[in-house]
Amino acid sequence: MKVVPETVFNFFQQLEQNNNRDWFNEHKKEFKSIEKDIKSFYNSVLEDLKNHDDIDKLKIFRIYRDVRFSKNKLPYKTHFGGTFHRVKPQLRGGYYIHIQPGNESFIATGFWQPEPADLLRIRKEFEVDASEMRDILNNKTFKSIWGDLVGDEVKTAPKGFSKDHENIDLIKKKQYIFIKKYTDAQVLDAGFIDDVNMAFKAIRPYFDYMSDVLTTNLNGESLL
Repeated sequence: MKVVPETVFNFFQQLEQNNNRDWFNEHKKEFKSIEKDIKSFYNSVLEDLKNHDDIDKLKIFRIYRDVRFSKNKLPYKTHFGGTFHRVKPQLRGGYYIHIQPGNESFIATGFWQPEPADLLRIRKEFEVDASEMRDILNNKTFKSIWGDLVGDEVKTAPKGFSKDHENIDLIKKKQYIFIKKYTDAQVLDAGFIDDVNMAFKAIRPYFDYMSDVLTTNLNGESLL
């Protein structure tokens, strides 16, 4: 399936008003049909991705929320989310698609929770030289698609790094993410899947750079 059916949004809008097990169980058959359609869509994205990247796994998250440690005890998510994993260890970074009504849909790429060793390696790279990263971030075409780098960061500077370093804006980040948002109308449009693929393809300079950083030491010697 190359499109997101409107039934996905309709179902989630109803679920938002009836987020309980009784209602969900009554509409389980409807959900299974929608889930089948959305899995088909994600798999279509996967096939497009495989034309220009090496992907080893697609994971679509379950609708059931883990409420054990959450103040929000509502049992069901009101969105679909799926990640596409690149072949590791040589290829780093990942892709994510989030489908949610209310103009809350988005796609994201980058590094959500880098392992401590990877995070330190990235920061050390920026401490030495961030010029190549700056070139990617300031490229007009890249920026028109993905905007600015986002993600959580420490308040001043990580331990062992100077808060006055010229690249502290990059060094202090804990995540290195790009997000592209979509309206409901854009998601339901027949061209949505092509726009997603185009955006994912455009992220490659960033992924290629970060993959090179994370598979070499500061001397440029391979770690693989």
